[in-house]
Amino acid sequence: MAHTGTGFFDRKGHFFKSARDATVSDLAALLGQIGEGESLAPGIAYMLLERRTEIERLFAEHDKMLAEEAAMKAARNAEAPDNVSKLPSSRPAG
Repeated sequence: MAHTGTGFFDRKGHFFKSARDATVSDLAALLGQIGEGESLAPGIAYMLLERRTEIERLFAEHDKMLAEEAAMKAARNAEAPDNVSKLPSSRPAG
């Protein structure tokens, strides 16, 4: 007897039985060919998905560090006088 089911498609249109498998396929496609012969990308993609929480935390920490770095550079630039002299705006054509 026939029955209905649910399926998932990756960005290339390939069918998968689970959302996880479709997402792993998309991640592997983003990573591209890794290694010689059979690509390591599917295994790496699976690990990325499994460790998503830790990876997202690392990216959040990274973004925070970048913001702190930008603030430190801005503070240094505000404290230090410019050591570059501006040329006069009108120069004779030569």
